[in-house]
Amino acid sequence: MINQRYFFTSESVTEGHPDKIADQVSDAILDAILTQDPLARVACETAVTTGLVLVMGEITTTCYVDIPKVVRQTIRDIGYTRAKYGFDAETCAVITSINEQSPDIAQGVNTALEQREGNEQDEASRIGAGDQGMMFGFACTETADYMPLPISLSHALARRLAEVRKKRIIPYLRPDGKTQVTVEYEGFTPVRVDTVVLSAQHKSEVSLSTIRDDVIAKVINHCIPAHLMDEHTKILINPTGRFVVGGPQGDTGLTGRKIIVDTYGGAARHGGGAFSGKDSTKVDRSAAYAARHVAKNIVAAGLAERCEIQLAYAIGVARPVSIMVDAFGTGQLPHERLAEIVTKHFDLRPAAILRDLGLRAPMYKQVAAYGHFGRPDLDLPWERLDKVEALKQYLD
Repeated sequence: MINQRYFFTSESVTEGHPDKIADQVSDAILDAILTQDPLARVACETAVTTGLVLVMGEITTTCYVDIPKVVRQTIRDIGYTRAKYGFDAETCAVITSINEQSPDIAQGVNTALEQREGNEQDEASRIGAGDQGMMFGFACTETADYMPLPISLSHALARRLAEVRKKRIIPYLRPDGKTQVTVEYEGFTPVRVDTVVLSAQHKSEVSLSTIRDDVIAKVINHCIPAHLMDEHTKILINPTGRFVVGGPQGDTGLTGRKIIVDTYGGAARHGGGAFSGKDSTKVDRSAAYAARHVAKNIVAAGLAERCEIQLAYAIGVARPVSIMVDAFGTGQLPHERLAEIVTKHFDLRPAAILRDLGLRAPMYKQVAAYGHFGRPDLDLPWERLDKVEALKQYLD
């Protein structure tokens, strides 16, 4: 696609979307546990539907957390505080079904194969990967935060929808909402916004024309730079004509069902593993964060304009079974050389990732909505450009 003209679309959802409620509940529980027990093993899944929250999973910890209290506070913070919204933090039922982590999995995580076989004895080889699988990280030069423009704009719109609701700038909005942005490209360069789709839950008595005028003026024009829109840009606001029934009343929500929203909006490949509710011995989460850290530093150092990293692991084994680098024709060095550089400068064993990125700290609820990557509003350890100077030496 380097010299082609094409369109690419990404979507986001607000914190009041049912799937995002579930993600935030799972990560709020994780944070509450890690606050007391940083070594806890957590795999917390949440389902939400009309009047009901079901929390389930495998948790091994030395602490006690009042899960229903955490659930209700999370829902309250999102804004579901009245029964007329179809879902209410005070009155919804909360059911829990929690077991401990399987001892078969735990033995491989507690002591990696490398240590069990006596091949490596350093601290970074102590922990084995919590599962097999592949994880991807990505970065590009399209935006200041090294994210693809379509997902960056979609997240900005979703966050603005929540802001104008909570600040009562648009007082008739309710918590559920979805955004979508189509960008026209020439090669890897975004040139204009072609289509914006935005659905916002609202009070029943508000007209579609009022919603459209307010959302364009106070959300879309606030988030999308004017130079990216023209007379041909299409704007679709609540295209069904009505969005009153929303949240868990309108659709069941599940943890881990918005994995493309959570990452790069489809601009990069995805290994299939979700993030929310998982402690960072699960490489679905920690290795995806590490891969983003690697890709972003490579791009920021000028080694490539666009970079995708794939990491793959075997359960109970510390070292990745493979590391792949793809610069999509924009790299300053061959892919195999970039992979060698990654191996030299980034320790991608799970214990090293946890150590270097500080992933045992409670920081996860804040990324459970509006994306785990980019996020200039947060100081996320996997977003830091702390390897750039070391990587620049390879440009000489």
